[in-house]
Amino acid sequence: MTVTSSTATDPRPRAGTRAYRRTVIALVAAAVATFAQLWSVQPILPAIAEGFDTSASQAALTVSVATGGLAGFTLVWSGAADRFGRARVITASLLVATLLGCAAPLAADLSLLLVLRALQGAALGGVPAAAVAYLAEEIHPADAPRATGLYIAGNPLGGMGGRLLAGFAADHGGWAWGIAANTLLGLLALAVFVLVLPRRRTPRPATASSGGSTGPSLAARLRSALTTRGLPALYAQALLLMGAFMTVYNLLGFRLTGEPFGLSQAAASLLFLSYTAGMLGSAVAGSATARFGGYAVLTVSTALMAVGLAGLFAGVLLGLLAALLVLTFSFFSAHATASAWVGARASAGRAQAMAVYTLAYYLGSSLFGWLGGLVYDTAGWNGAVLFALGLCAAAALVALRLRRPPEPALD
Repeated sequence: MTVTSSTATDPRPRAGTRAYRRTVIALVAAAVATFAQLWSVQPILPAIAEGFDTSASQAALTVSVATGGLAGFTLVWSGAADRFGRARVITASLLVATLLGCAAPLAADLSLLLVLRALQGAALGGVPAAAVAYLAEEIHPADAPRATGLYIAGNPLGGMGGRLLAGFAADHGGWAWGIAANTLLGLLALAVFVLVLPRRRTPRPATASSGGSTGPSLAARLRSALTTRGLPALYAQALLLMGAFMTVYNLLGFRLTGEPFGLSQAAASLLFLSYTAGMLGSAVAGSATARFGGYAVLTVSTALMAVGLAGLFAGVLLGLLAALLVLTFSFFSAHATASAWVGARASAGRAQAMAVYTLAYYLGSSLFGWLGGLVYDTAGWNGAVLFALGLCAAAALVALRLRRPPEPALD
């Protein structure tokens, strides 16, 4: 990605400035609040299955309905962000989700828990629908990919912290404690976002990408998001790679608590420390993309994902952990690259493009995560890993279309 000469006098904050640091910290806090709550049930799926006397695929629905709700409401939230402002939408999204999180531990049956999780996922959709577009508009174009990579690094930070917290809390008080602990974490992270995010000193002029009155209509912006060259292939990366990644992590708890490992719930949750590799992958992706280009980074990341997935056939715990580290690093590198590429390429309807990307991302989590559970119920762990490898291969084939579009200028 190159920087045009028109950015030389751009007044938006550069990396290293106080405003840049505060913006990134606030958006990382929003990511932590979102993904700690979104994935709070994932490490405790065996406890949920036992508590409600149900199967792995049914328990996995507590993840799928939340990610499905998030996917279904991203376009709604993106329109709200254009009208009311991205920071306000992120705040409202997290507030509503946290209130729903307070009710989830009280669910007396699986059906009610699924309803609350679906509503919570829908509420959380405001953050990914608005955050990358916010960074693309508020940070200097030369530093926006780096800021986006740091924000994406907040995804595995929240996901890892939330999973660890849920695993240890559930080991002491059951699945309800696991969800409740993450609701408290979400509330604290929301407070950080509200207090740290810089306030705009002067309004920015209305632009096509920000949805101002001088820009195109919502329908035109959505049409642009669906037809701009290269964007559909990037949406497919989100759909397929997230499906492969989520298949593994939804079923990881069952793999670790079953034979041959037989770990406790708390011990099994420690393997979610592999998400630290995801934070590194997200942060590295921004600099690597600026140097080598989006297609090169995305291709290498997808190939490394396949290597990590192949390593998951290991029957030795250390081998499984090594494979998870490779898988997690490469997935978040691919995700950070693809999402920043979408934000840069979508000159008109940026919020809608990011919403469609987010929809594809969580549709992959919801649909393929559930299908992976069905594969696991019938073919076991190895069958589920083969299913994930197939999704990874499909993503690599679709990505071939990204060789042709030139790297977009950031302007």
